[in-house]
Order: sequence, then structure tokens, then C-alpha cells
Amino acid sequence: MENKNVVIIGGGAAGLLAAAESAKRGNNTVIIEKNSRPARKVMITGKGRCNVTNACFDLDELIGNVVTNPRFMYSAFSAFMPYDTIALVKDMGVPTKVERGCRVFPQSDKAVDIVDALVKNATQSGAKIVEGTAKAFDFDGEKISAVILENGDRIACDAVAVCTGGKSYSKTGSTGDGYTLAKSVGHTVITPKPSLVPLVCSNNFVPALQGLSLKNVAIRAFEGDREVYSDFGEMLFTHFGVSGPIVLSASCHMRDNTDYKLVIDLKPALDETQLDKRIQRDFAENNNKDFINSLAKLLPRKLIPVIVKLSGIEPSAKCNQITKEQRKALVNLLKNFTLNVTGFRPIEEAIVTSGGVNVKEIDPKTMRSKLVPNLYFAGEVIDVDAYTGGFNLQIAFSTGYLCGNNI
Repeated sequence: MENKNVVIIGGGAAGLLAAAESAKRGNNTVIIEKNSRPARKVMITGKGRCNVTNACFDLDELIGNVVTNPRFMYSAFSAFMPYDTIALVKDMGVPTKVERGCRVFPQSDKAVDIVDALVKNATQSGAKIVEGTAKAFDFDGEKISAVILENGDRIACDAVAVCTGGKSYSKTGSTGDGYTLAKSVGHTVITPKPSLVPLVCSNNFVPALQGLSLKNVAIRAFEGDREVYSDFGEMLFTHFGVSGPIVLSASCHMRDNTDYKLVIDLKPALDETQLDKRIQRDFAENNNKDFINSLAKLLPRKLIPVIVKLSGIEPSAKCNQITKEQRKALVNLLKNFTLNVTGFRPIEEAIVTSGGVNVKEIDPKTMRSKLVPNLYFAGEVIDVDAYTGGFNLQIAFSTGYLCGNNI
């Protein structure tokens, strides 16, 4: 079979794996990457440690962690599972470890090791990396014959794959270029929105809680009266609202700035009766103390003044004077600590983009465009996104692998 000239636009997780697989098949493969160093976004994932995938080895469970268009991922995940990702980086000299939530990290805790492994895999397979920004296609209405760069260079091609990422973390190079390229040849782009993004809250006590991290709490997200998501784990208060793993996952289910609220159970291990007994014990130990000084064992220090104010109980009230009704109201407050969500942080602060090239226009078994026979897509540029925990990088690897093997 005659070698094809293949251009991969974008040297991120999807592009590097697509290029490696394409080159292994004998194609003359060129990666166009706008940054001087590829995979800039991979470098900052997992707080610089790189949550490279999730040790979720059951296909249905894996698909269950995809929020947008999960069934589209069936063939890609079947072709390249998380254990394939783990084996790939291990073969490149990067052993991994599994942490809470089945998150997979390099044993070194260094994202740069994953980046170097992906680049090494691509270049050793025969792919070449060219620094530049793809701006347009030479398109005759049927096929793409070349990719035109910002500097005017023209790279001829028999096939091209758009692996440019979305619009989140634009400083890493994902500035929505792929959407423009896709639209230029007739593809539909679902409007990009932030996903896995911190939430802005209007409660006036939020700034006072900045920096407070809560572990082992349960949250429920409501749109009006309808519960749209629930989770258990860790969250963080910021100057504008809340962030942290369970908040980011909840944000996937908040598509528009409508009437959302987060209800936090600060003591999920105790039901209301058990929590009431616990508070009664604390009050008994602090019988003659002020209410505000009786909560140190129950709550983090930063949260105490906020809870006291919201409870309606006088801070200076003696514990032995607090009524049963006041105590019950306190229990309810701790089990239903409510935040009013007024919006998202900007898309530039989102971990991933929801939206992108319409999956109805892409063959899920090959990642090939249904509109342009020599055009392919992989990674975040496609309208697919998942929960936090390594699932979005796995989407990039799986779609990249399928794209590279079929191009």
C-alpha cells in the first residue's frame, strides 16, 4: 500500500497518539503544533502530576463516566482502554500508580514524564513535529489537499486529523482553532461551554470561607427543585464560590446560568438523629460555655462563625440555654448547607470544553468525517466530555488511537 502524507493538527494527547499510530502504519506523518513544546495541557493536568487515565477497566462503567454523547465512545474505548494507556506509558519508561477514585498517576508524580513519553512514542514511530499554527484548508469542496499555516506555508496532505483541543486553558494553545477549521468545510459545531469548571456563588459568607477545604462531604445539585447530580468527596471554597473534585463534576450537569443551588451535607456519616445526639454531647461537655465556643470539635474553625450566624442562635447563648427547636434547626443547617450558584468561571478556567464538532457528523468506528472523506477528528475538539478523574484524557487517547489507525 502506498504511503500517505498525513497531517495531524495539534500535538496534545490525542494528536500525539494519532500521529504515532499513523506513522506506525507507514504514513508520512507530520504534527503541526503551535507551541514550542507539545502537550502543554497534559503538563498541567492533575495539578502538574498528570492524572493520565482512570483504572476503570469495565467498558460500561467507563462509558457511564462520559457526560456528553457517551454512546459515541463505545468503539473508541473498545479499541483502546485505560489499561492500554497504562501499558503504553509503561513501555515508554513511565510506571504508574493508582490513587483514590481509581485515578492513575505516574509514580514520579511528574506530568513531564507523561509528556516526554507521548512525544517519544510519536517521534520514535516516525512522526515529525513542525511548529506552526494551522489556519485554513486547501479544500475543493470534496477533499482537503493541503493545510495552510499562519505564516503562509502549505503542507500537502492525503489526509488530515484535527486534534486541536477545545477552548479551555487557552494559554496551553487550545483556543478554538479546530472549530474554525471544521466549520470551514461544512461541519456543525455545538456551542462550546465550560465543563469541569469552578462555580460562582452569591452567598455573602463565601469570601469569609476562602481557602477552606472540606473532605468527606456529600453534595446534591438542584436545578430549581429537581436534583441533577449528587456526589461525595472533597470541595474547596474560593473568593468567588466553590471548586474541588465534586464541584467540578457537578458543573457538568449545569448547562446554563439558570436557577441552581448546591446543598452540602457537612456530616454525611451521621443521620439527623445521630447528629442531634452528637451535638447534645458537645453541648453537655460545654454546658456553661458560649454557643460559638462549643463547636470546635464539630466544625472547621473558619466555618464556625458562618454556621453560628446562619443558625440564628445568639453566639453568646450558653449551651444549656439552647432549646430543642434551635438544636434541630442547627442539625438541619449542617445537613443542608445551601449555596446559591449564579454562574460559572470563564471557559479559560474550565478543565475541559463541553461542545465541539457534532458527533452525528463523525463515524464513531473510525473518527472519520462523514462530510469530508479524508478528514478525521480526535480529542476534545469533538462534542464529548466526561467527569474528572482521568476520563477526559482517556477520551483523547482512545479517539486518537482510533483516528491514527484508520487515517
